[in-house]
Amino acid sequence: MKKIQRIRNKNTGSYFWIIIAVVLLDQFSKWIVRINFNINDSVNLIKTLNLTYITNTGSAFGILKGANSYLIFFSLIVLGLIMFYWDKIASKEKIFFALIVGGIIGNLIDRISYGYVVDFIAFTFWPAFNAADSALTIGIVGLIFYNWKE
Repeated sequence: MKKIQRIRNKNTGSYFWIIIAVVLLDQFSKWIVRINFNINDSVNLIKTLNLTYITNTGSAFGILKGANSYLIFFSLIVLGLIMFYWDKIASKEKIFFALIVGGIIGNLIDRISYGYVVDFIAFTFWPAFNAADSALTIGIVGLIFYNWKE
């Protein structure tokens, strides 16, 4: 029984490090943007990709603009639910949930600290986003495909 518990704790630790890596990458990349750009400054990297410092008081695609308090509350509820049900989540799905949790925490730090989320990856054909948004998207799409295959 102790060996099973150790294995389970070891695996949970791996997911914890994924969450930490997502949050650190997200916050570090946003910090680099904040110290090197003024809001709305933009640098073209390649034909369709810019680094553009944008503040987003809403969620994806600017939906719910100005609803920061609601989005903080919603984020905390989702985090709480994921943590509450963590042991019931299938082990193959946990990597996707770890990405989602890391993304939520990354954007939650911004919402609480600044009242907005820093977005900076801007394709000419898509709204600006950040590393936390990418982790959230990969996690959600991964869950959809994983469950669709099942």
